[in-house]
Amino acid sequence: MLDSIGARSIDELFDEIPAQLKANALQYVPSGLTEMAVMRLMQDRAEQDGRYLNFIGAGAYEHHIPAAVWQLATRGEFYSAYTPYQAEASQGTLQVLYEYQTMMASLTGLDVTNASLYDGASALAESVLMAVRLHKSSRRVLLPVTLHPIYRDVVQSIVSNQRIELIELPYSRDTGTVSLESLARFQGHELAALVIPQPNFFGALEPVHMLTDWAHAQGALAIGVVNPVALALLAPPGRWGMTGADIAVGEGQPLGVPLAAGGPYFGFMSCKQAYVRQMPGRIVGRTTDVDEKQGFTLTLQAREQHIRRSKATSNICTNQGLAVTAATIHMAILGPTGLERVALASHTNLLTLLDRLKDTSGVSRRFSAPFFHETVLSLPIPAARVVDRLCQQGIWAGLDLSRQYPELGNALLVCTTETKTEADLDRYVCTLGAALSAESAPGAA
Repeated sequence: MLDSIGARSIDELFDEIPAQLKANALQYVPSGLTEMAVMRLMQDRAEQDGRYLNFIGAGAYEHHIPAAVWQLATRGEFYSAYTPYQAEASQGTLQVLYEYQTMMASLTGLDVTNASLYDGASALAESVLMAVRLHKSSRRVLLPVTLHPIYRDVVQSIVSNQRIELIELPYSRDTGTVSLESLARFQGHELAALVIPQPNFFGALEPVHMLTDWAHAQGALAIGVVNPVALALLAPPGRWGMTGADIAVGEGQPLGVPLAAGGPYFGFMSCKQAYVRQMPGRIVGRTTDVDEKQGFTLTLQAREQHIRRSKATSNICTNQGLAVTAATIHMAILGPTGLERVALASHTNLLTLLDRLKDTSGVSRRFSAPFFHETVLSLPIPAARVVDRLCQQGIWAGLDLSRQYPELGNALLVCTTETKTEADLDRYVCTLGAALSAESAPGAA
């Protein structure tokens, strides 16, 4: 290749780069290894991480993923397929996205779903921008403190420079849900949207019907932020209140995507038909050709950032197609009944865990609101110390909330999914009890 372009070396090819900007030789990269040696090295590294019994949720959930999901998703036809920018993209890729849209629209109870977004947090930010475009006269959005803290940070980062005012709503210290009294001062005010998490970050179920109707009474849009697995049991956003939420977003990771050290995941967005022209991303449609054969094509690309640039509806540039493919296969394998069983087992496991914790001194539920598969525990000692002690016993005890919500004191966010067995729950209860006893013993650190 160098001979073909007339360069004598790689250094000559890049000679326009100033010498002071060039990196020195890599000092800590070992010489090449054989395939067997690499496998052994990676196995050793993986074993250093250990195996932990996981009771952390907080927006990323450990669910069972049938083996067929990723066996199919990593076939070459899917694995190498990227975002369909053009209408003539692969029929297979387009059909998968069409099936995904159909499933998610059914799950959320809304008319239209796009072909996904980066993740749940950025999907929410896009929905806020969408609501402001639709409302036209107001740039004020109510954002409950019960929303995931990372989602709030991401929304703030994305919309803060676009003259959009995000107003936080406090929560009830008794229920762990939005303080209904806090809505009174916004009665009759112009608002672009109210964001409604369901379940919220504490795992509590918000009064979504009342909140949706309240938002509509103020002329604001209702934006639901939902867990897709929970929707197998709970009322979908399209049926909230008298007329349903206007937009629903969330994180698709619980649908067949592994925890994978934080990603990649994918965000989903659904909305009412009337708002589809303001929806970011792309939508795949089904049609027939001149021979009456079924075909799939891109029917909407609202973003068009490759044409309109700064005037585009959105600059979302990918649809996390591989994760979406896995989610589509996952939902197809489980079906509505299977997904409902997963949700019910996850909820039942948390009920069982809480029942077995009743005899553990100093441990209680922090909030009274109903919940799905996650809840906050009040502890007699700092949660960080409990987390450390259980970690030493091979258990991720939950998320210490002292950084995000210091006002809650010794609070631990705990989650169960269908992956937890009776033995797992017993081990958690026994280990937690032992940790608390050890901490209260004379001379304990």
